[in-house]
Amino acid sequence: METPKNNLFDPNILVQLANTKMPFGKYQGWLLCNLPEPYLVWFQRKGFPPGKLGMQLATLYEIKINGLEHLLKPLIKK
Repeated sequence: METPKNNLFDPNILVQLANTKMPFGKYQGWLLCNLPEPYLVWFQRKGFPPGKLGMQLATLYEIKINGLEHLLKPLIKK
């Protein structure tokens, strides 16, 4: 399977969201998918960090406010 050139359509984004750890702050070391929704709301109001992490947090914010976080749980690597 060829990897899409546009990351918006990359199915691996969800796997990365489920397995990437927060690199800084109060929740450093937590899996992004386990970050509490109020923390993501705070980022949404203050501004997400630049780059890949910001895109991941913004995507996770949308997933959580729409009640879809259950889609990430099966993707967590043990």
